[in-house]
Amino acid sequence: EDNKQSSTSSALSFNAVLDPSNPLGFLESAFNFVSENSDMFNTDSVEKKISSLVKNIKERTMKEEAAKKEHETKEKEEIKEKPKPKLNPNKDNGVDMENHSWGQNLQEVTVTVPVPLGTKSRDVVCDVKKDYLKVGLNGQTPIVDGQLFETVKPNDSYWSLEDQKVISLLMTKCDKISWWKSLLKGGPEIDTQMAEPEKSKLSDLDMETRSTVEKMMFDQRQKKLGLPTSQEIENQNMLKQFMAQNPNFDITNAKMF
Repeated sequence: EDNKQSSTSSALSFNAVLDPSNPLGFLESAFNFVSENSDMFNTDSVEKKISSLVKNIKERTMKEEAAKKEHETKEKEEIKEKPKPKLNPNKDNGVDMENHSWGQNLQEVTVTVPVPLGTKSRDVVCDVKKDYLKVGLNGQTPIVDGQLFETVKPNDSYWSLEDQKVISLLMTKCDKISWWKSLLKGGPEIDTQMAEPEKSKLSDLDMETRSTVEKMMFDQRQKKLGLPTSQEIENQNMLKQFMAQNPNFDITNAKMF
C-alpha cells in the first residue's frame, strides 16, 4: 500500500507559468499545490522557511526593478544630453537641405526654394513674420514652415520668383552682429566658428566711415615704417603755420600743454 501511495504522489505534476511581474502569484500557486497534495504545512519550521523565502524573493524583485529603472533613466539622460553634431556651413554660411537651402551674412538671411518649372507668382505662398516663416505653393504642404532661429524685420524682407522655378527670399536680421546657427529652431545647426564674413570694400562704406577707416589704415602703415601718424603730421603743420605767422616767437621758452 505504501508503495502504491508513493507511486501516486510521484505521478503528480505541477504546471504554472512564472510571470516576472508577479512572482508571488507563482509562489502562491505552488503553495496551493503542495498544500492540497501533502501535509508539508503542518510544521512550524516549514512556515518560517517559507516566510524567509518570500521575504528574499520580494527584496530581490524590488532590487531588480530599481536597477532596471535606474538603467532606463540613465539611458534617457544620456540620449537627452548628447549634443547634436554641428555641420560645416555651405559657401553661403548656411545649410543645403533636401528641398531648400539657406545662407547668411551678418545683416541678412537668404532662402532658396526650388519649385516646378512654370510656377507663377500667384502660386507662391511666402509668409514672413518677425519670428516665423512659411514658404511653399498654394494648396500644397509648405516646403519651409516653422519658428525662425532669430528675429527678422518683415517690412525689410523680400521674395521673388526667378525663371519660374526658384523662390528667392531675403530677410533682414534684427540683430546684425551675430551668426544664426540654424534657419529654424530645432533644425540642423552649423558650426558658426566656421562661418566666413564677406570681404568688404571701402567703396561700400559711407563717406564718414570710409574716411575714418582710411585714416586708421594710414596711421598703421606709418607706425610700421617709423614715420609720423596723421595726428603728428597735423600737429607739425600747425606748428609750422604758427611759426610762419609769428617769426619772433621764442619757442624755447614756451610751455607745451
